[in-house]
Amino acid sequence: MLIFENWKKIVILFVSIFAILFSMPNFVNNDNLPSFLKSGEIRLGLDLQGGSYLLLEVDSDSLQTDRLNSVADELRIALRSANPRIGYTNLSVADTNLTFSLIEEKDLKAISEIILNIDNSLIIDDKIYSSIKISFSEDKIKEIKDYAILQSIEIIRRRVDEVGTNEPIIQRQGEDRILVQLPGLDDPERIKRLLGKTARMNFRMVNETASIDEAMSGRVPPGSDLLFELDPRTGEKTIPYIIYKRIGVSGDQLVDANPSMDQYNQPVVSLRFDSTGSRKFGDLTSKNVGKRFAIVLDGEVISAPVIREAITGGSGQISGNFTFETASDLAVLLRAGALPAPLTILEERSVGPSLGKDSINAGMYAAIIAIILVIIYMLIIYGARFGITANVSLIINILLVLALLGVLDATLTLPGLAGIALTIGMAVDANVLIFERIREESRAGRSNIGAIDNGFKEAFRTIVDANITTLLAAIILFQFGSGPVKGFAVTLALGVITTMFSSLLLSRGIITIWYNRYRPDSLNI
Repeated sequence: MLIFENWKKIVILFVSIFAILFSMPNFVNNDNLPSFLKSGEIRLGLDLQGGSYLLLEVDSDSLQTDRLNSVADELRIALRSANPRIGYTNLSVADTNLTFSLIEEKDLKAISEIILNIDNSLIIDDKIYSSIKISFSEDKIKEIKDYAILQSIEIIRRRVDEVGTNEPIIQRQGEDRILVQLPGLDDPERIKRLLGKTARMNFRMVNETASIDEAMSGRVPPGSDLLFELDPRTGEKTIPYIIYKRIGVSGDQLVDANPSMDQYNQPVVSLRFDSTGSRKFGDLTSKNVGKRFAIVLDGEVISAPVIREAITGGSGQISGNFTFETASDLAVLLRAGALPAPLTILEERSVGPSLGKDSINAGMYAAIIAIILVIIYMLIIYGARFGITANVSLIINILLVLALLGVLDATLTLPGLAGIALTIGMAVDANVLIFERIREESRAGRSNIGAIDNGFKEAFRTIVDANITTLLAAIILFQFGSGPVKGFAVTLALGVITTMFSSLLLSRGIITIWYNRYRPDSLNI
């Protein structure tokens, strides 16, 4: 009698039921299934479902420039309040360096202490007192880049999720790039508009005493910017405004933004501030009744209304020449928050759904034909008993791979389909090793029980060695590969695990139960 422990039978039963149940959503209508089974539906990748592929670059240099501008503001204050006073000229930020000149060389030691007190990660080049250069250390630059990438990924995810895109793939590539895959996307241009905006919003007063004509000719008053109102429908710059640089209320203090309709049935964006923002917005509007203030987004004026009365409730509306979609997009940008640095679209690809459908159909036909041919071959070579065992093992193996892909929320791509096809071959190969060994043992004169037992024992080591080396290769592919390579590695790794289960446990369980029940005189293998 062949021994097969009860706990192994229980494991086989539960795993097989799991494979059958959780692979069902990929074959039948989900509406007819319980909610807990719907997690087994496989998520299709961009190459199968269609959609958009974007490769974005984060301009981390601009974030360094912003940080250095903050350092410059603190440095000005520190130099003015120093005792004795330190004389300097030409303090400015260009690219990723802050430069200025000291009037007297004796102030070099004091200036170094002041700068390091502001930020001890700064590197000071003070060989010449009349040309001092300040920049960030390599470690600080790496920290800034990592922050910019991680924060950008989070903001991109919020913006994409707000639009309702199905299962986006957003991940880092290299030092300063982000890969965005949007399967099934209907309107890629809208996503590009959303991702192309930094969405830094603030409220600033309009300089109504300055001359627009002089500003247009290049003579912008100190402390002011010449900005243009942007028509959200056409994207064209229209009315010029001279706006004070001083920020009254920052968009960082927004807690909510939603599209709505005003009393004239025109699309607007309703805003709500946090407690600090509410207080600042109330002070700004109460002190400037009758004056015009500008709502500035990424250096462009959305609108510049006149303050009719103080707004102290912590909420307000942005009106303009909006459509409901542009109002919704602006609300999405404001809710998701500002990007830490601008994004540049380096590469864009669109995949039509027809390509995905053809690929799925081709993959399905190939898999079905391969499975049918394998089933016929195993029945011819190893007979009904062992052939059926191998085929049941193969089918459960495939169902288990599909169930795991769905439950683990993995994305199935074209290379993933290749991995499933490879799994079919690996599963059959393992059973061939076992059955050939059983055949050899039987021909060598061993008893039926001895042949079966020895066949599984001797093939065990070969199967484990082969599958572990394949699993190691899959892990390396996943670790160092990207995109399609990772998709192949995932299905290959799952296939290795399911193949070892189906060949070493399931096949042995079926043969043991069959032999102990029928006790045949010969194996006929």
